[in-house]
Amino acid sequence: MFRGEISKWLMHDDQKELFEILFAIVLNVVFLALIALLLWPLGKPVLAFRLAKGYGILWSVTFITMVLVKGLHRFFRVDLYAHADAFVASNLAVSCFLQTGWSAFAALTVQSFVVSAPVWIVVTLYLVGALSCLIAFFAVSSFYQGHIYKIVSLPLALISFIVFSVWPASGGVLYGWFLDLF
Repeated sequence: MFRGEISKWLMHDDQKELFEILFAIVLNVVFLALIALLLWPLGKPVLAFRLAKGYGILWSVTFITMVLVKGLHRFFRVDLYAHADAFVASNLAVSCFLQTGWSAFAALTVQSFVVSAPVWIVVTLYLVGALSCLIAFFAVSSFYQGHIYKIVSLPLALISFIVFSVWPASGGVLYGWFLDLF
């Protein structure tokens, strides 16, 4: 009975943001468990641990930037009704920056594991990297929930993953300074 009440409460419209965050966390944990199981027989389980560390950083940075952006919005009195263009543009810029940052991290991390690996393992690792961008999309979009953010962020994440995979130096130039911190 109690479980039914919690699910009703969580599915209520007022709890949409909390539901999306919890869904993204569960999806993130399940994804990491599945790729750890997939990569173990391939001799690459360390990739799952690196992605887990990256997700921890992504969640932290996403939360911190969300708090900072909301604080700046309050300070400058920017909201969806008074200054919709500034509100949407600032949130879109931050969410896209976070998505491309994850794509750079994922591409550079996968790149470090594909050296002298057979083609089928390389394809598998790049598929894991692309799927990690999808999971990162759910993480970031759980904080930036508008449709415009989702419409732009998902293709951007996948396209930037492809670009950073083909041209890893560009990911290092754009985000290497941040990735070197960790």
